[in-house]
Amino acid sequence: MKLSIVILCWNDLKVIGDCLKSVYAATHATEFEVIVPDNGSTDGSIEFIRQNYPRVQIIENGKNLRFAKANNIGIQASRGEYVLILNPDTIIHDGALDKMVAFADRHPEAGAFSCRVLYADGRYQGCARPLPTMAGEWVAALNLKWLAYLSDRFQPGIYVDWAGETERTVGWVAGCFILLRSELVQKIGGFDPQFFYYHEDMDLCHRVWQEGYSIRYTPEAAITHLGGESTSKRFPPIAFILDGQITRYRYFYKYYGRRGVRRIRRMALVALALRRLGFGLLQLMMPNEYRKARLEQLETLYKWNLRLDPVQLVEQGVEPDLGINLAARVVER
Repeated sequence: MKLSIVILCWNDLKVIGDCLKSVYAATHATEFEVIVPDNGSTDGSIEFIRQNYPRVQIIENGKNLRFAKANNIGIQASRGEYVLILNPDTIIHDGALDKMVAFADRHPEAGAFSCRVLYADGRYQGCARPLPTMAGEWVAALNLKWLAYLSDRFQPGIYVDWAGETERTVGWVAGCFILLRSELVQKIGGFDPQFFYYHEDMDLCHRVWQEGYSIRYTPEAAITHLGGESTSKRFPPIAFILDGQITRYRYFYKYYGRRGVRRIRRMALVALALRRLGFGLLQLMMPNEYRKARLEQLETLYKWNLRLDPVQLVEQGVEPDLGINLAARVVER
């Protein structure tokens, strides 16, 4: 078996059919299997897959194990030389997986790979990025992106002078499409489940680098990622933003220790203070409901980070109680 495709499902009936259709229709030269770990779907997703795609191996987890744990179950069940982590809200372009496998075969020095990820309207989504550095985090906090033209160490979480047009080595790639060498991903244990909301893909790629492999990107193959469009037009609820804040601190603690998370907190406070000021001025001059809601979120985030001890957060799970309803949170205690 050359390729195992792991597609996590959790009530994805509206999109997973088109995803699977594209996988089977667009792949011509590669022997592959499809594994769907299901996180307790109740919308008929599993029944639909069984009826229309009987070749798919379904693993019923019975409950929502989140992204990392559920994908790891799929990885463990895989038999391919390569494992592809693929979101259910993606569409594979013709020949994309054949091209990606051939690309990986040509680059034995690399351990993970990705392709050109597009919005539904064809715009580049920017899913290949540099690994974060302390210098880059300060550049992002102070909005000094021009410094990235002087040195790559100042890249502010994105490649400011590159939009995915050329093949290159990158720091990390987004979890909507990550092709990995099976032996390598099994060796490093797949995704780290402590990253329950964001940063799991960044961390996985970081560990690929630590094993002595690079991450390679090619624009020769492409997919459409429908979910990226919806998240780009709105901002998520504060509950989910705070979950992302927690895993951000966990990431920097893992690789930079106690000192690192304290530095990241200072950067976060500076960045949030500047953004509050900017949105506040705009709201005064041109008030609207969007800016009002965004300003409220920034105020909450600033208070949360101001009252936070990031070391206690990571080591003991202690975080500030702001007295707000966080029922939507996905964090597991």
